[in-house]
Amino acid sequence: MLEFRQVHKAYPTPQGPLTVLAGVDLALAPGESLALMGESGSGKSTLLHLAAGLDLPDAGEVRLAGRAISSLSEPERARLRREAVGLVFQQFHLVPSLSVLDNLRLQARLAGVEDPDWSAELIRRLGLEGMERRYPEQLSGGQQQRLAIGRALAPRPALLLADEPTGNLDETTAGEVLDLLLGLVRQTGCALLMVTHSPQVAAPLDRCLRLSQGKVEVMAELPNGPR
Repeated sequence: MLEFRQVHKAYPTPQGPLTVLAGVDLALAPGESLALMGESGSGKSTLLHLAAGLDLPDAGEVRLAGRAISSLSEPERARLRREAVGLVFQQFHLVPSLSVLDNLRLQARLAGVEDPDWSAELIRRLGLEGMERRYPEQLSGGQQQRLAIGRALAPRPALLLADEPTGNLDETTAGEVLDLLLGLVRQTGCALLMVTHSPQVAAPLDRCLRLSQGKVEVMAELPNGPR
């Protein structure tokens, strides 16, 4: 579903190029869940942006759903992203002028695959029944993140990319949102790549990698004990 082959990425600075990724190799199979850990500034978000086709590598190859992202034009990358990728961020990025239901439907409508029955099931699974006509500002933080997850999964993407999806939530709410996210991922069968700094968030996923000094390494154990 997703493959990085010797991917390099650097950014210009007044002191010269800052290398963020230095030959990253990574593979994610359909239906597999993978946690990506690493210190702040290690390049985790950069890796997600490359996986989504929001940025391009300086060298190496990123393949998404069997297609080399660098070979696609920007409109082609945007179309592939709409059709195959769901995105969930630490900041919810909901549209404040749209209702709960319209926010949920937004991504599926853009992809041309809206399914009213699936939208209704998501509303129920998200615990947002009776709130369809509310606006994001009328929801709690946990409810907003649930809605953001539902929006990302409404088109039934093949790949879900999540960047610290529980980082803005208290511990109890974060646990509930994570359980919901993983349950919906299993139900839809999509692959999941999640950036997190939390061993507790990483633990339920199939695999965990650490990004350090521009490369990824397999973590047989998490910092809080065996997997």
